[in-house]
Amino acid sequence: MLTILHNPHCSKSRQALELLQQHQAELTVIDYQKNPLSKIELISVLAKLAIPARALLRNKEDAYKALQLDNSALSDDALIEAMLSHPKLMERPVVFDKERAVIGRPPEKVLELLA
Repeated sequence: MLTILHNPHCSKSRQALELLQQHQAELTVIDYQKNPLSKIELISVLAKLAIPARALLRNKEDAYKALQLDNSALSDDALIEAMLSHPKLMERPVVFDKERAVIGRPPEKVLELLA
């Protein structure tokens, strides 16, 4: 069973979802902007991705600039709180199972979880 953190307004997210559906993946789709993750869930996704919080941030978003998230002194916890308050800051799509996760950029990267 895979879960996709999906933004239906994002072309890469739509492409990744379509790829997974074409491969008949058993899938849960979460529109993470309408149904934001809890802190525990976000920390779990970061652990599965094996990346620091900063690597999941979209640095071209207006909120990134407004919140001055380019400050390298900010802790992972501060960056996680920013993503929880502003889910649009999260890179997308993210697809995960119980143990692994990938960011679907390019969208074909999500197919790694089917192997």
